[in-house]
Amino acid sequence: QVQLVESGRGLVQAGGSLRLSCAASGRTFSSYAWFRQAPGKEREFVVAIKWSGGTTYYSDSVKGRFTISRDNAKNTVYLQMNSLKPEDTAVYYCAAHTYLSVMDYRPERYDSWGQGTQVTVSS
Repeated sequence: QVQLVESGRGLVQAGGSLRLSCAASGRTFSSYAWFRQAPGKEREFVVAIKWSGGTTYYSDSVKGRFTISRDNAKNTVYLQMNSLKPEDTAVYYCAAHTYLSVMDYRPERYDSWGQGTQVTVSS
């Protein structure tokens, strides 16, 4: 069974750090992304990475604060979040595409999704 499983949910104070993980099972995907969704808001693109080569694409809202990386041996993608702000509070979702190296901000471009993990940043 192909699936993405996120972990690393947490509550941190503003200025703090948190690392999320997205473990893929069943296969290696060609590209991964993180999205987030705050209550009452649409799902928002955060960052994407190509599995082969590691090219990344960040949203302006997190550039310089968040870092995406991958561990080939563990088939896992990480999102290191530093200098967190209250507006980063959201459910964070890992997304992936099975065979395309998608580097896109649109959620519909990805064909696999994790269940989401809550990140709460207090002021």
